[in-house]
Amino acid sequence: MIIERINYPSDIKKLTIEELCQLAGEIRDEITDIVSINGGHLASSLGTVELTIALHYVFDAPDDKIIWDVGHQAYAHKILTGRKDKFKTLRQFNGLSGFLKREESEYDVFGAGHSSTSISAALGIREALKIQGNNNAKVVAVIGDGSLTAGLAFEGLDQAGHLRRNLIVVLNDNGMSIYPNVGALSNFFSRKMTSSKFARIRKNIKDFILSLPKRFSDPLYKVAQRTEASFKSFVTPGILFEGLGFQYIGPIKGHNLKELIETFNNVKNWDGAVLVHVKTQKGKGYEYAEKDPVFWHGVGPFDKKTGRVLSKNNSAPSYTKVFSDSIIKLAEQDPGIVAITAAMPDGTGLEEFARKFPDRFYDVGIAEQHGITFAAGLAAEGLKPVAAIYSTFLQRAFDQVIHDVCIQNLGVTIMMDRAGIVGQDGPTHHGTFDLSYLRMIPNMTVMSPKDEEELRHMLFTAINLGRPCAVRYPRGSAVGVRLSGSFKLIPIGSAEMLENGSDVAILAIGDMVVPSLIARNILLSYGISAAVVNARFVKPVDEQLLMDIASRFEVIVTVENNVSAGGFGSAVMEFINNRRMNHNRFITIGIPDVFVQHGDQNKLKELYDLYPEGIAKKIHTLMHKVSL
Repeated sequence: MIIERINYPSDIKKLTIEELCQLAGEIRDEITDIVSINGGHLASSLGTVELTIALHYVFDAPDDKIIWDVGHQAYAHKILTGRKDKFKTLRQFNGLSGFLKREESEYDVFGAGHSSTSISAALGIREALKIQGNNNAKVVAVIGDGSLTAGLAFEGLDQAGHLRRNLIVVLNDNGMSIYPNVGALSNFFSRKMTSSKFARIRKNIKDFILSLPKRFSDPLYKVAQRTEASFKSFVTPGILFEGLGFQYIGPIKGHNLKELIETFNNVKNWDGAVLVHVKTQKGKGYEYAEKDPVFWHGVGPFDKKTGRVLSKNNSAPSYTKVFSDSIIKLAEQDPGIVAITAAMPDGTGLEEFARKFPDRFYDVGIAEQHGITFAAGLAAEGLKPVAAIYSTFLQRAFDQVIHDVCIQNLGVTIMMDRAGIVGQDGPTHHGTFDLSYLRMIPNMTVMSPKDEEELRHMLFTAINLGRPCAVRYPRGSAVGVRLSGSFKLIPIGSAEMLENGSDVAILAIGDMVVPSLIARNILLSYGISAAVVNARFVKPVDEQLLMDIASRFEVIVTVENNVSAGGFGSAVMEFINNRRMNHNRFITIGIPDVFVQHGDQNKLKELYDLYPEGIAKKIHTLMHKVSL
């Protein structure tokens, strides 16, 4: 096998085109084999294998800088850059990251987990090299998989075109983001080339050519096809990018190694900004991923032969599924409810809502900033928008949450999926900051449910609140409680005492409530009586209950799946301190001042004592008992 001889990019420069094609197939097999065991982002990386080989064949990384956008396109890049033997550890604790990571390899020039950063970063790197006197290194930004739908990409394009530096941007156009691309830009090509006027002209030319004798019609028809391809690039994306100051090349076939290598060799020494438009197929080479690239974008372990995803044997529905079913039921009763997502209708559970209520569903693309302001506009006219966005992606829209939603006190509901530690995707995808950055905003209400039944009631409460409200819930299976058929309003700022006690009060929020209840039982076995409170609200807190607890308990413990700095524990301490009820001994159990790495979700929670035994041990130590 050729792949066995390949360790670094220098090794592929010795291969023929035929050998490179064979290598592409072997890399696809390796990616599919490992992802079938570990899970990961399969379809995107399968679509960029030839592109990756061509880039490393033509350019001299790491002296030349290849900056990838959205690291899940870069599995082949990892295999070719000294990490082939470690690839089996992909997304495992202490193993290879599923995204790009500067500390992992000198070939990972710029970290990439979220989208649309490559052009801005590449331009910064280009400028730094220029200032340092290095004008020989080539700088290439690879953007794609929907990243061009985000405003940041165009901000980078605008400045790059204005400065006219020697920069190559490769647009990996697979027609998809995570979900099929949406928006005017992605539809521009389709609209122009399918207009009735263009179709009529094309048909007339075709009919005329085919009416000629065959010895004339065959060569003329081939020339016409080539001319049409050139015309397409002139009247559609080409003119757009050239208007931004780029020299446009393409579209070229993204799975034709000979054409890719020839193109990159041609443009690498051009002066100014160049955009190479490459057409690829997401999921290329694996039948199941080709047929359904949305499903196979990110997938858990699966049987490679049958394409069957291996189940976790958990009968409880996911929080995402509970949200999906609940918003549909509520929307059937209330025509004012509309739903918004940012390129993630499947991941956020809104795909079924989109089918049932197509006129009340909006996918804004990878554009969370626009999505939140768009929701604010809907709310300003009396609708009840629900924006379902992963916690980590909502960070992009922080300014809009403040200025467009909260200052105007508009009734926008933000449903934050994947809150807290999420697992193998690592620091760019953990939702560990939302309690802190939302709690500080005036007019904002922040809730988190202990189980799936409470999630339903919180959604209903938020939609009918008429003010800004965020509900955060974790990735994965819910608790498994029985769901009622009805919805009820939860009094704003109300916590609930689940278990009373005499020695210590445990105040838990969201998915930390059930582990705290289990920890209570462990503490009982050591003679410690713990009260457990389901806080429900991070903002506003239940002031009456907190005053009662502060007056009754010397030891108070808060537990949250969020950074401790500025989170739920901070809210409780601030309240007690402001009322000078600070005679208590107090600890917060949460995530310390670190970026949580990638790995199994439960393993990562154990690192920070966010599991029953860890909670009990922390409390036991605090109370100066004998070590467990």
